[in-house]
Amino acid sequence: MTFAAPVETKSIRFRARSFVAFTLTPEAPLDVWLESLDRWIGNSPGYFAGRPVVLDLNTLKPDVAAIESLVGVLGHRGIRVYAIELDGGAELGAHLPPTLVGAKEATSDGLLLQPGRKGRADDAKAASELKAPGDAPVGGDAKAGAARAHDAKPGAALPADGTLMIRTPIRSGQLVFHPHGDVIVLGSVASGSEIVAAGSIHVYGTLRGRASAGGLGNSAARIFCRKNEAELLSVDGWYCTAEEMDPSVRSKAVQAFLDNGMLRIAPFS
Repeated sequence: MTFAAPVETKSIRFRARSFVAFTLTPEAPLDVWLESLDRWIGNSPGYFAGRPVVLDLNTLKPDVAAIESLVGVLGHRGIRVYAIELDGGAELGAHLPPTLVGAKEATSDGLLLQPGRKGRADDAKAASELKAPGDAPVGGDAKAGAARAHDAKPGAALPADGTLMIRTPIRSGQLVFHPHGDVIVLGSVASGSEIVAAGSIHVYGTLRGRASAGGLGNSAARIFCRKNEAELLSVDGWYCTAEEMDPSVRSKAVQAFLDNGMLRIAPFS
């Protein structure tokens, strides 16, 4: 009698990943909303480059033909829609981005992501409201999956006033998104990392990455750092890249703030 050896099979491993995505919420009349969006893009060219965008259509509730047209219009503006939020889970067809369900309000827990990994299935997928300076909000809620506290970076603490304090350096590839107030970093911020805060940003070490304060439309927010080597500084959507900064404010203690609708970067002492 012979016996057949069991065939060894390998199971398929599924891994959930999460990442920061911006939510745009079009409103009627659509042409007015697009004009506001164009002003935002004019003030911050390249802001959407490489950024995934979720299109929340629960306010506008367009039909499939209108959705197809809107996705195309946004594509011509350099905005790539990777998913659509629409109640009811309607099938939009393979030529359109998939529908997204289950988004929840963003929390600060777990919003600091580690380099080389995107998190667990219930890590945060945060979205920032976008506002063109001087205009009505272009769109967006802050929506995210609930996050586990143990997935956040050790050394991050959230006091009662909503300020997020990070006691350790932020490494390249890490992202901090804090929709509830200021962010204070006691160490340095490495090149290739990014901080986005609803309030002000304070860096007590060297700032080499990207810092965006007033991310939810707070024009009074500021950025402070002890040594400015930043790749980008932004307040309420107005930004300045390293190439555009005056040499006099490089490698210095500076503050960045809005003054009469213009982003200023000045020595701070």
